[in-house]
Amino acid sequence: MKIEQNRIVSLTYNLETDGELMETVHRDQPMKFMFGVGHLLPKFEEQIAGKVAGESFDFVLAAADAYGEYQEEALVDLPREMFEIDGEFDEETIAVGAQIPMRDADGNRLYGIVDTVDDTTVRMDFNHPMAGFDLHFSGEIVEVREATPEDLAGACSCSGCGSGSSGGCCCDEDPNCCCDDDPDCCCEGQK
Repeated sequence: MKIEQNRIVSLTYNLETDGELMETVHRDQPMKFMFGVGHLLPKFEEQIAGKVAGESFDFVLAAADAYGEYQEEALVDLPREMFEIDGEFDEETIAVGAQIPMRDADGNRLYGIVDTVDDTTVRMDFNHPMAGFDLHFSGEIVEVREATPEDLAGACSCSGCGSGSSGGCCCDEDPNCCCDDDPDCCCEGQK
């Protein structure tokens, strides 16, 4: 069976950047996902489309086709007071290198990495940790199967929003969205 829209795919992979191994997914715990619903990088999906179980892959995604180029303007200085709880700065949580969930002015969830902390500001880096890197993927397709009704019911095609396991709930993009781990995160079509 070929990898096509709404099929469940299991695969292994190694991810390298600049010749350094960054991540490995083994056959005993393959990565499983529904193809074509926006949970993976579009160019990654393009590279594996049409493959079948047992086929291998080996390709490089340029930074622009992966997580984008590193952008200096994504470094933002925020007032230290924003990170205080009851007037106390949380030094344990807001430490250099920590990834902090935040929301932008429109309420969209995003993550920032603490870059520096001083007496008045916390500099946050809102670039993706892999921004600016070309990504070299190599691996093997382990399984391709039809999606079950349960798979389809749990798939939310709006990755990158909210906090649910399906990437969150974006009712304006998918009115049938309902996140399995958050019963309050269901759109009108699922309530």
